[in-house]
Amino acid sequence: MAVSVATKTAWKLQEITAHSSNVSSLVLGKSSGRLLATGGDDCRVNIWSVNKPNCIMSLTGHTTPIESLQINTNEELIVAGSQSGSIRVWDLEAAKILRTLLGHKANICSLDFHPFGSFVASGSLDTNIKLWDVRRKGCVFRYKGHTQAVRCLRFSPDGKWLASAADDHSVKLWDLAAGKIMFEFTGHTGPVNVVEFHPNEYLLASGSSDRTVRFWDLEKFQVVSCIEEEATPVRCVLFNPDGCCLYSGFQDSLRVYGWEPERCFDVVLVNWGKVADLSICNNQLIGVSFAQSTVSSFVVDLSRVTKSGSVLHGLIRDDKPLVQPTPAGSSLRRIYDRPSTSCSKPQSRVKHNSESERRSPSSEDDRDEKESKAEIQNPEDYKEIFQPKNSISRTPPRNNEPFPAPPEDEPVTVKEAVKPSQAVDVQTPLPKPEHSDPIQRPPIASSTPITRTEPSVIPAARNEPIGLKASDFLPAVKNQNQTELVDEEAMSQIRKGHETMCVVLTSRHKNLDTVRAVWSTGDIKNSVDSAVAINDLSVVVDLLNIVNQKASLWKLDLCTIVLPQIEKLLQSKYESYVQTGCTSLKLILQRFLPLITDILAAPPSVGVDITREERLHKCKLCYKQLKNISNIVKNKSGLSGRHGSAFRELHLLMAVLE
Repeated sequence: MAVSVATKTAWKLQEITAHSSNVSSLVLGKSSGRLLATGGDDCRVNIWSVNKPNCIMSLTGHTTPIESLQINTNEELIVAGSQSGSIRVWDLEAAKILRTLLGHKANICSLDFHPFGSFVASGSLDTNIKLWDVRRKGCVFRYKGHTQAVRCLRFSPDGKWLASAADDHSVKLWDLAAGKIMFEFTGHTGPVNVVEFHPNEYLLASGSSDRTVRFWDLEKFQVVSCIEEEATPVRCVLFNPDGCCLYSGFQDSLRVYGWEPERCFDVVLVNWGKVADLSICNNQLIGVSFAQSTVSSFVVDLSRVTKSGSVLHGLIRDDKPLVQPTPAGSSLRRIYDRPSTSCSKPQSRVKHNSESERRSPSSEDDRDEKESKAEIQNPEDYKEIFQPKNSISRTPPRNNEPFPAPPEDEPVTVKEAVKPSQAVDVQTPLPKPEHSDPIQRPPIASSTPITRTEPSVIPAARNEPIGLKASDFLPAVKNQNQTELVDEEAMSQIRKGHETMCVVLTSRHKNLDTVRAVWSTGDIKNSVDSAVAINDLSVVVDLLNIVNQKASLWKLDLCTIVLPQIEKLLQSKYESYVQTGCTSLKLILQRFLPLITDILAAPPSVGVDITREERLHKCKLCYKQLKNISNIVKNKSGLSGRHGSAFRELHLLMAVLE
């Protein structure tokens, strides 16, 4: 197995501030590899051209964070699913909302467009899979069978099947025309994060948090091979367009696999962190990742990557030569037929262990569509990329050159020049204080945009958003005399709680000054002790946010003090507290849990060893605290959104405690 030199093969292309709050999802267009869509906690979907610093278009209308995104094959449509379970389909060329699809009861975790029919599939935390007819705005079928969140959906290249991967460790294959399950593939021992069909053959790949990639034969319905050697969960996979190999995205690396026999052709070290999606453009692989409000893109030069067995690279660790890959043009298994007609409508329902249900078209009114809007942020890029209609490539010809490597192999960072504008909205959201409850966040900005055909006034009959009432800020305006009253009421609402917040922040600042005085002595343990003694969790959070950035500051002593505080943070109603608690706990588990379990499992020492006894005492204390926290983590691992996935990751790390 060859390990490529990182500086020559892979480089960072760009880093942008994609949203005004945390990024919650993203997806690359697979046809061009140049189109990027990001979804945020700000309830917006932003459209970008890879390696350009400015947002092309911003899509508003969702009232909860965007949890899942997908772009169709032609890169003309995009579908976005939110935390509340609503789905919106947008036409990028016409810059308008196309459909709103309502029916799921929880987070939308996965979406996919049918390759040629007007259908969208959605998978949710409610364990259901739904097939939607976009033209009729109705749910055609509901597929039941998974027992946990459905994390990934993929239509087969011929449009006849749908593959689903879920947290229940299973991969299922559904027959769309018959409306029933064809087969359930079992073998993974952790949540399955991703599935991908081979572009030509009856072959399916799946990647899991159990750190394995499995290949399944879709004729014989059996496992072809399994790659088990990896050290981190599989985050995304992508077949090479000619089907010769599979690219798998891991933490800080790209791995290139063959499956008959299973082998790793190449490993490319890429500093992309937790890579979220992959695409290919001009023999370059594009990988994208996100952290907080930042999105980073990376390039791997595939001409420098080994994609098949050869004399030079074709040795496994025991020095046995690899079997040469099947010559291009031949296939070990059946090839997909690709009909030119659209997907046939599902026939009568067939009862099975995993059932599917027919659904009638939705009778929802068009209110959601009227309140959803596509704001073109960058007209020049928009015209260049999305006009004229029916363009062959989603990207302009002059941009079809490969992305150049940085000079002298230095990483390139391009900061975003213009942030997505929010000035066109009727209302701007109030700044969110540190102590605000995320559940009460009013979806003001995205739910009340101006439309070209309507006055910039909320109609009197408008339904009120969840949380704060719209009338608290902008009641319906009927005549000029009421305008002043509106402004007065709006200002009084904004002033509410201002004095209380000032008192809270002043007290916090004073407490932080106390902690900083101890911190300046260089004693980290005493600094944390003083923060805990103040009995203000916000101060503990502020200090942990600093300490979390440098793992070398942590010692066992610090763990014993911090773990009881983490227990409180994980149960907090404040989103930022939970996030900090999760970060600290993950750091402790990765750095100290192996040490704690090893010391507790070691036989008692002969004689008196005070240092060892102290260490043993600290380990016992930490172990007891971690056991308490593990119950909280287990209970919260079923939560929706980013926190749910964070708790599920922690639950896996804490499995050794059980």
